[in-house]
Amino acid sequence: MKWHLAAVFGMILLEASHGAESLPPLKETPQNIKEVWSGYDPALEPIEARVVREWKEEGCTLRYILYSIGHFKGKPAIMAGFYGFPSGQKDLPAVMHMHGGGQRAFLQIVKRYAKRGYAALSVNWGGRLMEGAQAEDPNTDWGAVDPTQNNVPGYSNLLPNEKSIDPFPSARNNNWFLLTVGCRRGITFLEEQPEVDADSIGVFGHSMGGRLTGLVAGTDRRVKAASPSVGGSGFLQTDFWGIPGSARRVRGDVDLFQRTIAGQVYLAEVHCPMLFLSASNDFNAPMDFVERGMKLVPHPNKRITHAVHLNHRFTPEAEVARPLWLDAHLQRRLPFPQSPEAELVLTGDDGIPVYRVKPDTSRPIEKVHIYYGYERDPRNRFWTDARATTQEGVWEAPCPLLDLEEPLFAFANVHYKLAEHERQSGDPDHFILSVADAAYPEELQAAKVKATEGVHREMDDFSRGFHDWYTLNIRNPHHWLISTRKLVDPRWEAPRGAALSLEIETTHANNILSVELKTDTWRSYTGRKAETWSALVSLNKTGRQKVELSTRDFTNASVESMSDWYGITELILQAGAKSKHSPTPIQPWKGEVPQFHDLRWIDGQPIRRPKPFMPLDSETRNPDEP
Repeated sequence: MKWHLAAVFGMILLEASHGAESLPPLKETPQNIKEVWSGYDPALEPIEARVVREWKEEGCTLRYILYSIGHFKGKPAIMAGFYGFPSGQKDLPAVMHMHGGGQRAFLQIVKRYAKRGYAALSVNWGGRLMEGAQAEDPNTDWGAVDPTQNNVPGYSNLLPNEKSIDPFPSARNNNWFLLTVGCRRGITFLEEQPEVDADSIGVFGHSMGGRLTGLVAGTDRRVKAASPSVGGSGFLQTDFWGIPGSARRVRGDVDLFQRTIAGQVYLAEVHCPMLFLSASNDFNAPMDFVERGMKLVPHPNKRITHAVHLNHRFTPEAEVARPLWLDAHLQRRLPFPQSPEAELVLTGDDGIPVYRVKPDTSRPIEKVHIYYGYERDPRNRFWTDARATTQEGVWEAPCPLLDLEEPLFAFANVHYKLAEHERQSGDPDHFILSVADAAYPEELQAAKVKATEGVHREMDDFSRGFHDWYTLNIRNPHHWLISTRKLVDPRWEAPRGAALSLEIETTHANNILSVELKTDTWRSYTGRKAETWSALVSLNKTGRQKVELSTRDFTNASVESMSDWYGITELILQAGAKSKHSPTPIQPWKGEVPQFHDLRWIDGQPIRRPKPFMPLDSETRNPDEP
């Protein structure tokens, strides 16, 4: 059913354009978030909600809606979105979803949460064409300002311009501020809906939406539960430990940015339960910053889930923690376990650190995995499974060190079982809660930790399958892909002049295997360019066969040969048809997804390579030399 007439809506916009400014004027630069938000009330102005279209599916009422964000610089701003709820129900808890960069409002997410018993709103803050939009359907319109990705510099800028709010440096000139205003108005929309329990509203979002989740939860006490994912960690304008120049840049006063619009100062104002969905190798909310930021959240009810080996995505058992978290706090359905207790013990008699984890046993535990790694940059860190053992409800595992000049990072994933009655459609049978710790060189040396690890030529015998890898489409015979960061770890770095060797077992002849190496990913602070190098391998027989590759077998997009193994950050094995470097199309993979065996370096001279932040021509030395 269509409730919208373009002409009528145009008249509404025209009338709204004569309204007062939504933001109170400021005379000088706000110095903290209290001053930034002083005088703004997201519930003060009429929400002017309109339904563009309404329909019903699977017992849910769904709507394409619009609401007023406010008036800026004399012009109105309007937000579009999808809204849905289980038909005929009242006093529903509500959730607001905020999409990520380059995305748009998600109708599927609204449907998912409506079926789960929520009134759900997904806002279209970026202004992209709405899913299923018809001719002349109105969309998000920011009017005289533009906090969308059409104005990318605005996310790191405090300086005034023709579309900014204040005529002086100010957080209110930053995109994140205006997007937060628009999303806080979404909470006003929800609390005014007749089927919504206004005292049970939660917020969540992914990537840029995760950043918005922290901003909204940190400024609006109407939020009763929050769950950002891979965005909103804070500290992005801060260097990683031991990597000068790795911080993101800001136009204007960095200290002012940190005090007024950076994610960490908003996390410090979150007064509701918060679960952070993290990926252990995420680029947008690096794991180390997630841990640091969540320590600032003052509300005692907070949790973290780290999906191991992944960047900006999750496994099902990690992702399901979010709807379960919202169920626990907005529907009072699922008692949530406490965060695991953990201790990184550095003072053992043998000099080997041990990570000791005591999880909450109030619900059944399926397994506990303990991981550790050394890489300073969490985006490229390889996480070794320490193979935890358990005794009397405590899991522990050794985390041996190779170099006492490098930090040690450890975390544990506790896998909790879900009973059948606790699961909803599509939920896996368990979920994850995580805990993490770190120790830095001065702590390691003071505790008299010993460097007991060595270098290894064998990288994987695949006896544990793809445990040290992440996989995509692993059951799809045409689009399978496996990837690991293991070659970043100094224990498995390439010897000079070595060959890369692996064995592959196929069920069909005449296939092409693509072996890809990524170098210097996320390492712009080194001055070197990230590259992808590809080698295509013809597999002309079935069964098990050995593949050996030298650097000369790998070329980049410019068909230049790789000269050295230096700087590898990721190894990818995939069907040849997925390679972007082939000069001619490659036929799809034939037969079953292959099995792999015995990945190793052969020949060559082991060396200790420079750290990522050092120049390429820095001195290298044999690891056996002092």
